[in-house]
Amino acid sequence: MRQSQAVSRRQNVAKRSMTKEAKQLTGLIAGLRESLEAIQKERTSMKLTGAEMGLLDERRNNLLLTIAALDDRLSAVQGLIDLGRPHIIRVH
Repeated sequence: MRQSQAVSRRQNVAKRSMTKEAKQLTGLIAGLRESLEAIQKERTSMKLTGAEMGLLDERRNNLLLTIAALDDRLSAVQGLIDLGRPHIIRVH
């Protein structure tokens, strides 16, 4: 019985941890999307040199890649929570 309670407790802790991670990822993604919109406005509203345009394009591409990676992570975390299989990721 105690082992079952310990497993249940670990799963509850993991679920809380992963739910917190999902909320953090959602907030981070939203902030990055705002930055992406700001870059797009800057690209269209100002007269920019080719070099400046290239820098903005590079920043936009990096943001898009980062958002895609975070979206993938968020999807994985939410999938594990929905399946009832949360786990705590151990970093060594």
